[in-house]
Amino acid sequence: MSDLDATTPRVFLARHGETEWTKNGRYTGTTDLALTPYGITQVAGTARQLVGPGKLIDPAKVAHVWVSPRTRARQTFDLLFTSTSSTTPTGEIGSSGSNATQLGEEKVTVTEDIAEWDYGDYEGLLVEEIRAGRKERGLDGKKAWNIWRDGCEGGESAKQVTDRLDRLIDKIREIQVPCINGGKPADVVLVSMVLLHICVEALFPRFVY
Repeated sequence: MSDLDATTPRVFLARHGETEWTKNGRYTGTTDLALTPYGITQVAGTARQLVGPGKLIDPAKVAHVWVSPRTRARQTFDLLFTSTSSTTPTGEIGSSGSNATQLGEEKVTVTEDIAEWDYGDYEGLLVEEIRAGRKERGLDGKKAWNIWRDGCEGGESAKQVTDRLDRLIDKIREIQVPCINGGKPADVVLVSMVLLHICVEALFPRFVY
């Protein structure tokens, strides 16, 4: 939605910036990697263009932000919303580590519900390595490994991921349904990885109020 004055609640999906593994295509789930210098530059540039009073993501219109507990996601949140207030965002399992943000701490939740996909035995591998290993073990027939269909050995299936995102969507609905026809702003921001965002998009019908 491009209308900056829109009152219809929106959900913004913010992917974390680059890490050493994401830049070369390695599956990065539970490994707690920080952003690269370029990743920091990426997010800082996004913040300058899109986050702030009167911009696409206006902190005054944000009702809540959910953040993955991984360092890369917390850094991304901090870079997006760092300002001059004196609050430190906290969540269900800890703080983002920010010294000052444009949001009150009551608006920020760090939660495993939006944590990166647990890739289990495939953590840190390239897709070619995963498929080659599965082929050697006779796990795949004519169809090559697909994370949405086959899940991850020792990790999560697509259903397990979408089940926890369903819990999050229920919380978003609690905030946004009362505001669907206008009234107070109720935008939501989700800070995590791209696969989690794809899952949220797949569950989009749940957002039809």
